[in-house]
Amino acid sequence: MLFFFNLLVNMGPRYVWFRLRYELRRRTGLLKAQFPVNLPLKEFTNLPQWKELQGRFFFESREELLASVSDGSKPSDALKQQIAEYQKGNILFFSATYYSVTDWLANPTNGYRYDATKHWTQIPDFSPTAGDIKYVWEKSRFAFLYPLIRYDFSAKEDLSEMVFGEIDSWITTNPINCGPNWQCSQEISLRVLNWTFALHYYKNSSALTEERFQRMMHVIYWQMRHVEANIDFSRIAVRNNHAITETLTLYLVGLLYPFFTESKRWKTLGKQWFEEEIAYQIYKDGTFLQFSMNYHRVVIQLLTWGIRLAELNGERFDNVVYERAQKSLDFLRACQDEKSGWLPNYGNNDGALFFPLNTAHFRDYRPQLNALASVLKIEEGSFEDSFWYGLTADFNTKQGFSNGHNRQSSIDNRQFNAGGYYTLHDGDSLTFIRCGAYKDRPFQADNLHLDLWVNGQNLLRDAGSYLYNTDEKWTKYFAGTASHNTVMLGEYGQMLKGPRFVWYHWVKKASGAWQNQAGDPSCQIFEGYIQAFGHVGKNIIHRRRLTKYTGEYRWLVEDWLENAPESAPMHQIWHPSEDFFEGFSLKAVDQNNQELMAQETQGWYSELYGKKVPVKRLVFSTSMRYIKTEIFAVPLLPV
Repeated sequence: MLFFFNLLVNMGPRYVWFRLRYELRRRTGLLKAQFPVNLPLKEFTNLPQWKELQGRFFFESREELLASVSDGSKPSDALKQQIAEYQKGNILFFSATYYSVTDWLANPTNGYRYDATKHWTQIPDFSPTAGDIKYVWEKSRFAFLYPLIRYDFSAKEDLSEMVFGEIDSWITTNPINCGPNWQCSQEISLRVLNWTFALHYYKNSSALTEERFQRMMHVIYWQMRHVEANIDFSRIAVRNNHAITETLTLYLVGLLYPFFTESKRWKTLGKQWFEEEIAYQIYKDGTFLQFSMNYHRVVIQLLTWGIRLAELNGERFDNVVYERAQKSLDFLRACQDEKSGWLPNYGNNDGALFFPLNTAHFRDYRPQLNALASVLKIEEGSFEDSFWYGLTADFNTKQGFSNGHNRQSSIDNRQFNAGGYYTLHDGDSLTFIRCGAYKDRPFQADNLHLDLWVNGQNLLRDAGSYLYNTDEKWTKYFAGTASHNTVMLGEYGQMLKGPRFVWYHWVKKASGAWQNQAGDPSCQIFEGYIQAFGHVGKNIIHRRRLTKYTGEYRWLVEDWLENAPESAPMHQIWHPSEDFFEGFSLKAVDQNNQELMAQETQGWYSELYGKKVPVKRLVFSTSMRYIKTEIFAVPLLPV
């Protein structure tokens, strides 16, 4: 009953009614009947006619791109390594780990193989036996084609037969609307976009035969039929980057494949829905409803595809798309460490990088942000991504060291009240604070988390996500308050974790701001509060004041708890990196100015999806309701 009541209060009656009706349709077979199987091949056009279409892509063909650059392009060592691994049968998953993948239907971490004869509606979302289904979806997304195409181009080694062979193999192994790879409409949409990229690059290749072309068109068509038929699930039940991906893909397929029977409708509705999703999901200050840096970058890449292809084909979205794209750039760059190009490891992160068009580190956001800025005509394209989008003719663009964003002063504090983020750049340091109420579903219990960066090093950091489908203890830790630099009340986090991605007792009241110091330049002060721990007691408040001393590596963090039950101690938690201990320290006192000793506990850090390492986790505890902690640089001793 608690589950249903919280669902109704938090998500609203429309969501609850849709989920109940959807589950009823799934269990009765009505949903299955909407997605047919064993469909005969239907010809919509032929290869010569497709080549003569007027619609424009980012580039014309492989031949045109090769002719546009000098002979100086060569594959990077990182790209060579990826290709060498691929030739051994290994695919890079989540920008983290290579796995040997010999079967489109098998989970490489445990060998579990899904049944391709089962209708997709009969495949469970989560199964302890099958493990995390994302390990099956990852190769089927076909993002691995980008390293192949980039290597083909830079090494001038035709890999078209290899690429189309992979697509042939997938089509043969994954019958329409059957098996795990037809379950998620976002995965389907990305597969279509990535096949489209390969089709245009190899459009003049002898490996692209009429037979192959027809098979691809047939499967692309039915994939998009699937996406349209299930679009309400993404727009009502999920309402996140899935909906943005799927609505944009409907528009782009309608634009680039005008010969499908439904293309006109897909183009019209896809455009309308995409505009609506951008307006709803990206708040007016540029923050994103998924409260995740990496998922926001996902949207950045989708905006780049959509805006660029619309422009190339003489079309334009509603102004809100361009406004929110610009605001997104402003927000993400405010959160970005200028030296490394990295952002806090904040929010859910499943390793998604839809279109890997460079060899920069996964955590480096500069290439993707620069590409969107170039599409918006804010700055010149200066990374390899921009070459592939047709924004620059120079393939040998630089691979880092400038984010294209120059700050007006060494002190720059920003607040994004709609999303609940507060940032401060002071010289080579970055201070990042999260403080916000939820009107859209939360994903982690991480309010008043503090991230600190100095000279490109993430000194106090977010622990990350690890895995979505894993043992409860890992989900509870990585999604919970325990893995963030904030305060816990005894063993209680800020919200109560439910099944899967569900949270009870959302934080509904929160406020924060940088305080005006009346012309005092010696420090910058943030003050914020949240009303949380609703499952522990009523009206429990956590207040945090942060003082950053200007021009110094020195921060003062003060935490208060109000209306908390006396039986639960107050814990202030810190997750320092290895670099922190080389030049920094923490010192804490309670409300009586008595020094508190840090307890070193077992912590975990997950920089990349599916990977975790043990780390030090420091906890200051008191039975009182106030802790003041100073974070400071330790003077180096003379050698």
